[in-house]
Amino acid sequence: MTSQAVDELNSFVGLARATAAGEPAVESLAAILLRVQHELFNLGSILATLPEDVHARQARITGVEVARLEAEMDRANEGLPALRSFVLPGGSRLNAELHICRTVCRRAEGLVTTLAREEKVPAEAVKYLNRLSDAFFVWSRWAP
Repeated sequence: MTSQAVDELNSFVGLARATAAGEPAVESLAAILLRVQHELFNLGSILATLPEDVHARQARITGVEVARLEAEMDRANEGLPALRSFVLPGGSRLNAELHICRTVCRRAEGLVTTLAREEKVPAEAVKYLNRLSDAFFVWSRWAP
């Protein structure tokens, strides 16, 4: 169930990436979203593998990916006005797609957190999804 939620998220990220790829103002975001898709693929692979069957060289999410997300959020946040109210999704197609990514990511995070209570899950998996959902929120505010 958890790897399915991550797979669903990856599909929505692909949709947002396709939208961003056509906009010169957000080409850098399209590149970030492509990298996120690869990271989600790796995360889904780990979640779909029994802990005892994870191969030593199997790609994982680490603190490096979490730190990269945090740095990218900081850069995107620099020019944004302070929030004074709730944000309604839908200012543009890309904005709405990024909000869908955010909500699906939150659901995936909840499922991974629940799974972690029952079996061994890398701590970075939960942290990554948490930071990623925040990143989607920041990117949705940043997108035209």
